[in-house]
Amino acid sequence: MESPAVTFTLAYLVFAVCFVFPPDEVRSAGLTVQSLLAAWLGSEDAAFVQYHLRRSTGTMLAHSLLPLGYYLGMCFAAPEKHLCFFYLASKGWKTFFFFAVLFPAVTSALAYYWSRKGWNNHPLARTLAVHALPQSGWRAVASSINTEFRRIDKFATGTPGARVIVTDTWVIKVTTYCLHVAQQQDIHLTVTDSRQHELTPDSNMPVQFLTIRVASINPYVKAFDIRLNSTEYGELREKLRAPISNAANVVIHQSLSDLFLETFTSLVEINQTYPVPSTQELEPCIGCMQTIANIKLIKNCQEPNEGECQQCYCRPMWCLTCMGKWFASRQDQQHPETWLSSQVPCPTCRAKFCILDVCIIR
Repeated sequence: MESPAVTFTLAYLVFAVCFVFPPDEVRSAGLTVQSLLAAWLGSEDAAFVQYHLRRSTGTMLAHSLLPLGYYLGMCFAAPEKHLCFFYLASKGWKTFFFFAVLFPAVTSALAYYWSRKGWNNHPLARTLAVHALPQSGWRAVASSINTEFRRIDKFATGTPGARVIVTDTWVIKVTTYCLHVAQQQDIHLTVTDSRQHELTPDSNMPVQFLTIRVASINPYVKAFDIRLNSTEYGELREKLRAPISNAANVVIHQSLSDLFLETFTSLVEINQTYPVPSTQELEPCIGCMQTIANIKLIKNCQEPNEGECQQCYCRPMWCLTCMGKWFASRQDQQHPETWLSSQVPCPTCRAKFCILDVCIIR
């Protein structure tokens, strides 16, 4: 059996990771800095900037206590190490305890310094001061952001530790310890990367995430990256004043159907192919009339008399793209997780088929 010290170490490691990077289950249980310090933080809607001044400070303090919490826990999990009596502990544990106490001491002193003079020394206050007019200060900028954040027409997406907020004037990225702020009139936006994940925790459908670089012409504003789902790209563009350039020539799938079509194509490409007879002449796809028909429906998923799928006897009349669009159009839009495993009728003869029955012509 594992020793209590090893068990406690593994359990505390999981706890620390979930506390620093809380998943949805931890957030719903209220075990986050925002929930635990809710009375002190106040309302984000009422005072967005002031809320995040306190939140970033409180988060730093709470996270700095994690090493000390581990040491105190080990005092009970491993009594043979004599950690409760500092002078009896080994040199390694004495060093660990020193830094475990030093971290919260330093962060407490830093938090106190930041809070002096009405938070004038906080990094966020200095960040906002960059955008202030000569006759005003960071509080005027904070007031503008607070007002615009309360409006219902803002664009907001992402988890609490990586949120993206776009108002009429500001582009804001909220991270665990800080805020990145840029003024819309000063920025250039560029799509720099695209990542596609075949499966997500919410559904069995693929999802595409875009990385957009936000660079300001103001030399005092550092460039930063924002990350969002490609299906939210259109809504983001509507809220932005500046155009978004696509330097990486990324293909952006702005709808669920676009994402499904790419997955549909990749799955059909590994299916069995259909050798067209040399005497048969292929005609343009009757769906788009732009591409030569290049797919044939042949029941391959099960034996001829088994299952819901049926044999289609139609000649090749559709291209792969149009057949994918037809397949997507016949799905339950509220349950995308069922799309890949469903059956739809042939657009011509109505014989039911699934993705495994779609064969590319060679």
